Amino acid sequence: MTKMIFVNLPVVDLPRAMAFYEALGFVNNPQFTDDTAAAMVWSEAINVMLLTHAKWRSFTDRPIAPAGSSEVMLAISCDSKEMVDRMNEAAAANGGTADINPKQDLGFMYNRNLADPDGHVWEAMWMDMSAMPNE
Repeated sequence: MTKMIFVNLPVVDLPRAMAFYEALGFVNNPQFTDDTAAAMVWSEAINVMLLTHAKWRSFTDRPIAPAGSSEVMLAISCDSKEMVDRMNEAAAANGGTADINPKQDLGFMYNRNLADPDGHVWEAMWMDMSAMPNE
């Protein structure tokens, strides 16, 4: 079996969260979507499971981190600097928050951080390994 990652995120409003992730370029997998959860696919190996708070609580008794806290920052690779910028713009236009941290351009690596409507932090990043300095 191919190694994959499933990022599980609690969300307040499932349809709003789905629309947000679709605007960023994720694709819904209806096979694993119902009124309590939605599977959003980034690639063959990366999936985000959006879970209503009730669904989330069926997996754990641990508290849901309040919006605005930093539970984790999820970095996701993009094909270009322009794609990084488009994701950040899409976040701002679809209920999220753009540039929650200063953007970073190191020449070989470029990233911008955004937050979804529930405050989950994503780092959209592009990297050119051939341009990475030899230190």
